[in-house]
Amino acid sequence: METLIVKPTTKTPVIKFDMKNGRLEISGKSIPENAAEFYKPLKEYLARYIEDNKALPTQVDIYLEYFNTASSKYLLDVFRLLEVFYYRGNKVTVNWYYEEDDDDMYAAGEDYKALVTLPFNLCMKKIEIEFAN
Repeated sequence: METLIVKPTTKTPVIKFDMKNGRLEISGKSIPENAAEFYKPLKEYLARYIEDNKALPTQVDIYLEYFNTASSKYLLDVFRLLEVFYYRGNKVTVNWYYEEDDDDMYAAGEDYKALVTLPFNLCMKKIEIEFAN
C-alpha cells in the first residue's frame, strides 16, 4: 500500500497518510485557494483505503494552527469517510490537537466531535518556547 505525502506550503498543511499502518496526519495551516482541489487526493486515498482494508486500526492526528471555512467543509468530509470505516466495525481514533491558549481551535474540535460518531479526542499540547543562548 502506498503512502500519500502532500508537502506543506504557506497556505496548505502537510498531509501524511500511511495506508499500510493506518496513520493519517494533517498538520499546519489550511487556507488553500481551492480547498476542493487540495483535499481531493486525500479523499480519494481515503475512499480506496476504506475499500481495501478490513479491521486495520486507524489513527488520525490533526495539528492545525488555523483553517478557513472552505477547509472546514473538507475536513468534515474526511471525518464522514472515516465514519463509514468505523461503522463497518473498524477501530478509528481521531486526535484533535490544540494549543493550550487557542480557544478557537479547541471549539472547532468540540464542534467536529459533536458532528461525527467517532472516538474523537481533544488533546491539549503545551506551547514550547525556545530561548536562544
